[in-house]
Amino acid sequence: MEANFPDRPLIGLLLRLLYQHYAQDIDAALDEAGFGDLRPAHANVFPFLSAEGISVSELAGLARVRKQTMAEAVEQLERMGYVERRPNPRDRRSRLVFPTERGASVKPVTHGTAARVEERWAQLTSPEELEALRVSLLRLLTELKGQ
Repeated sequence: MEANFPDRPLIGLLLRLLYQHYAQDIDAALDEAGFGDLRPAHANVFPFLSAEGISVSELAGLARVRKQTMAEAVEQLERMGYVERRPNPRDRRSRLVFPTERGASVKPVTHGTAARVEERWAQLTSPEELEALRVSLLRLLTELKGQ
């Protein structure tokens, strides 16, 4: 283990540091693909967009951020041409967020890069260890969501 880490580092610290490595690779790929205008706050939006549309409130809940924070990110992405808001066909008082063609082209870049990151991490540990980590994190998130 690295000399800079305590004997038993906090899991939160390890997750944050790993996420920083992950995010750097994603950001570099986005920049290279012509999406250099995207910012970290926008990462709260893209994973939850769908062709069926989604409300800002639902996005905020899924991303676990305040509605105001999500509304600001959606407004920025709308100005930048990544999403558009349209009336909700089930409730005309609300609007749904949809990816534009440009917005839909972000996901293949991020997913491809994420797959390469995971392949590299599996080589550094093992495919079994990485999959066990995924299963443990997913189980923990599922349990926390149920509380």
